[in-house]
Amino acid sequence: MDYAVSIAAIVAAYLIGSLSFAVIVSRVMGLSDPRSYGSKNPGATNVLRSGNKTAAILTLLLDALKGYVPVLAAALLAPRLGFGQGTVAWVGLAAFLGHLFPVFFRFQGGKGVATAAGVLLALNPLLGLATLATWLIIAAFFRYSSLAAIVSAVFAPFYQMLIWGGGPVLLPLLAMSILLLWRHGGNIQKLIAGTESKIGQKGVAAAPPAPAAVTSAAAPAAARPGGRKKARKSRR
Repeated sequence: MDYAVSIAAIVAAYLIGSLSFAVIVSRVMGLSDPRSYGSKNPGATNVLRSGNKTAAILTLLLDALKGYVPVLAAALLAPRLGFGQGTVAWVGLAAFLGHLFPVFFRFQGGKGVATAAGVLLALNPLLGLATLATWLIIAAFFRYSSLAAIVSAVFAPFYQMLIWGGGPVLLPLLAMSILLLWRHGGNIQKLIAGTESKIGQKGVAAAPPAPAAVTSAAAPAAARPGGRKKARKSRR
């Protein structure tokens, strides 16, 4: 095996993963930067909080594709370039890392759920479908995207070990799962506290401040002799 070619494939996958489509799609469609509202996470779930479903769907599909395409390309080229299944799996992990730490966006990326799904579907379609079904079931019952992602991240390595065994795929898969759980640390705290936003829920706007004129007018009235009595009579 030519290690230089393998490293080149891994680097290329990382660069493809570094394309933050939540930001790109939002800019093209004239929407606010997803890093400025909601969870401030550049992902499809947060883009959905903008109220634009088309932008959210495009972000979801493109984020999944940037995990799917590099792995599929590596798998198809494996016989010619001498790639093993392990190299293909590391290519998937590189694309996932690109989404988490994008070189083109100051290493401030998303949580990688859609990209991880794309990697799994290309690496092992049955594993990808089993993990996706887990996400859909949890999301449908509880309406929490983060909870669905956390449960899916825990189950994916177990599916691999129980059905297909360990092999060279297991280590990159475990790394993805651990990173997914780590990226959802804040969501886990919110789930425990009961403050996590549900799917499709928009951010709550801040309450407007009290008018300054009313505050300034009330203060002198209370300060004057008999002001408190007059204020009480007026409230009655």
